[in-house]
Amino acid sequence: MLRLYIFLSVGIIAISTASIFVKLCDAPALIIATYRLMLASLILSPFAGYKKPWRGWERKELGWFFLSGLFLSLHFALWIASLKYTSVASSVVLVTTHPIFVGTGSWLLLKERMEMGLVLGIALSVLGSGLISYGDMSLSKEALMGDGLALLGAIAASGYLLVGRKMRKDQELFSYIFPVYSIAGLILILLSLIFRQSFCGYSLSTYFYFLLLALVPQLIGHTTFNWALKYLPASMVAVAILGEPIGSTILAYFILGEGLTVWKILGGISIFAGISIALRRTNKF
Repeated sequence: MLRLYIFLSVGIIAISTASIFVKLCDAPALIIATYRLMLASLILSPFAGYKKPWRGWERKELGWFFLSGLFLSLHFALWIASLKYTSVASSVVLVTTHPIFVGTGSWLLLKERMEMGLVLGIALSVLGSGLISYGDMSLSKEALMGDGLALLGAIAASGYLLVGRKMRKDQELFSYIFPVYSIAGLILILLSLIFRQSFCGYSLSTYFYFLLLALVPQLIGHTTFNWALKYLPASMVAVAILGEPIGSTILAYFILGEGLTVWKILGGISIFAGISIALRRTNKF
């Protein structure tokens, strides 16, 4: 149990940096998402040659790998695009509303029980996200479009977590993340080509942030949560990810100068309480 707490905390801190790196990148959303996934896959590729994860794959699993990669690519494309139109706080709190969709999907599709502690944790966490969003959301058309993109990103993230929960019951961590990250990267390359996005011509600092996105929020953050999916219900992992708005809002305040309001503070407290209750009440550790 202590190991899960530590790893989930590291994962939350790691994914909290993603929105900051995205804001600092001078590149279109599709290109940022593409470099994030492809660099992560390239870094993992030497291990793929050594471990040969495909030896344990069955044909029926290939479809699930593709579906997970599709959901992941759509999640990043939509969420990163939202950061171009709205604030870090509004984008992150809306994209982390996925416990609503994951909890329902886990109950309907995976037949996982919704315990009262988890229900209360989801409620408090979503309430906290709503408080942050209420205090920060702008009424401009651009901000509303960004909010909508973030919400669509949350739905895509829900599919990614649900498929991951199903696959990680039988797959080792590396055998799952390498094909999924690679498929998501290839889909994003295709989308970038379709929309005629350039892969080069950006500043040196932007390429540096591409690398940081692959290393920190992707390989450390997302991989940590994919590891946790073997031991926890998808809805539990989704609630833990709701710690991201706290970290991202704090980082945005110090690095980007985005204001820290009373609503954000109250929302952060509610989210933290929700995560604590959900983790403490579960008996699935």
